Amino acid sequence: METGTIPLGSLSGGLDLYRTLESGQSYLWRRGDGEMYQSEPDPGTWYYTVVDGDVIRARTLEDRLEWQSSTDAEEQVRRLLRLDDDLEEIVATAPDDPLLREAYDAHHGMRLVADPPFGTLISFICSAQMRVSRIHSMVSTLAREYGTPLEFDGETYHAFPTPEQLATATEDELRELGLGYRAPYVVRTAEMVANGEAHPADARDLEYEDAREYLCQFVGVGDKVADCVLLFALDFDEAVPLDTWIKSAIEEYYPDCDGGSYATTSRAIRDRLGSEYAGYAQTYIFHHLRTGSGE
Repeated sequence: METGTIPLGSLSGGLDLYRTLESGQSYLWRRGDGEMYQSEPDPGTWYYTVVDGDVIRARTLEDRLEWQSSTDAEEQVRRLLRLDDDLEEIVATAPDDPLLREAYDAHHGMRLVADPPFGTLISFICSAQMRVSRIHSMVSTLAREYGTPLEFDGETYHAFPTPEQLATATEDELRELGLGYRAPYVVRTAEMVANGEAHPADARDLEYEDAREYLCQFVGVGDKVADCVLLFALDFDEAVPLDTWIKSAIEEYYPDCDGGSYATTSRAIRDRLGSEYAGYAQTYIFHHLRTGSGE
């Protein structure tokens, strides 16, 4: 087992691991106590994920982030949790907006994630009209049923399935696992990636709106899901997914940004929230409004 520590004081803006991983950004991490998206933060709780065949566990104690892995994973941990982001600068240069400032003050240390693109794509295809806890359960079920089991530190972990593994699933099987009408979307998208028709990672090299259009070729992917993949897997920090919570925020706080179409509204709210890091602002507002509602 490889282990390491990263001092929290060395991270600009700190790190709130609970908020980072349980704020609706990621469904590819799990909590060691099985309470992901169902419980309050538990200091010292391990979170874990599987990337490229390696189990990675991380937790925060008083002054440090600890990680354990089947490989030397410090670089991966820094990448997955975006630990090199200058969070202090991102917050300091954000627009002087009352709702945004309130959200930044309330959720200090929450960072964007950088999850693997294929798993993120499937996760957000599954997210339509679902609560975050249900989405996480659904994605965990896909890993358990179709992903590769890995032994680490005396326990069995399941990687999220590869496109080839998930493409072997049938619509009926996925419906039985609770995916409902999303089942054919997941199967067809997995087939597209497995067959080499397209891969979500290929969007990384495109301009933002071209990248969003590219992702919309996958079955079950519209503008909002595409923006989620761009923001939480492909480093498009300007992406602002227009989900239910952000639409509510626009209606109440930014009505002049409503342009009547996704594209026009997206451009307007990105400008209002600071353009370059508008996705950071979106994530804080989303989490602030969602947790304030008791979801």
